[in-house]
Parts: sequence; structure tokens; C-alpha cells
Amino acid sequence: QVQLVESGGGLVQAGGSLRLSCAASGRTFSSYAMGWFRQAPGKEREFVATISWSGGSTYYADSVKGRFIISRDNAKNTVYLQMNSLKPEDTAVYYCAASGSYYGSRSANYDYWGQGTQVTVSS
Repeated sequence: QVQLVESGGGLVQAGGSLRLSCAASGRTFSSYAMGWFRQAPGKEREFVATISWSGGSTYYADSVKGRFIISRDNAKNTVYLQMNSLKPEDTAVYYCAASGSYYGSRSANYDYWGQGTQVTVSS
């Protein structure tokens, strides 16, 4: 089992920045590819970014490419999402997820999920 706890959400003005963190406990963190997803009110959960087990590979949704950066610190069992140039359409609950065998954008292939952290971007 892996427990995931997100933090760092909040209210920010358009054009601002936030950094989300996701702390993992349980089994070996470096054994998991990590992903960030988000869900806005009335919409389905969507992929944001993912990072491979070692951190050597990353992949982003087109909507955040060039603005968001995913990273991980395996020594701290933590994955981060640096969000820059935020837009009102980035408003959502952001979730981190872990997969022991999959690296990609499909949420159904992730094994563990955090509870989410709210990000609100005002215009």
C-alpha cells in the first residue's frame, strides 16, 4: 500500500504560480511512476503530467505544457508540480497518483490516489 497526501493548493491570481507537493508513505517510492491529474466542477478527471520511476522521463498534457513542471525527490518520497502562468481554466482539484507498472496518461492504470488539493485561479 502507498498513502499519498497532497498539499500546496490555494487561491492565486491569473498569471501567478503555485507548487503542489505529494508526499508518499508506505512501500518504496522509487518503485512507482507518479502522475498528477485534475478535476474541475462538472468535468471528468483529466491528466496533467507524469514522471517516470527515476524521474528521467516526463510527459505533459498539451494544456499545461510549457507552464507546469513535474519533478520528484525519491530521497524525500515526494513528487512536485510547479505551476506557472496559471489561468482560470486551471481551477480544479488536483490529485496525485502512483503506479507500480505504468507510465502514462490513463488514470485507470494508476493504483493509488491522494485525496486532492484545491487550486483556484481568479481572473
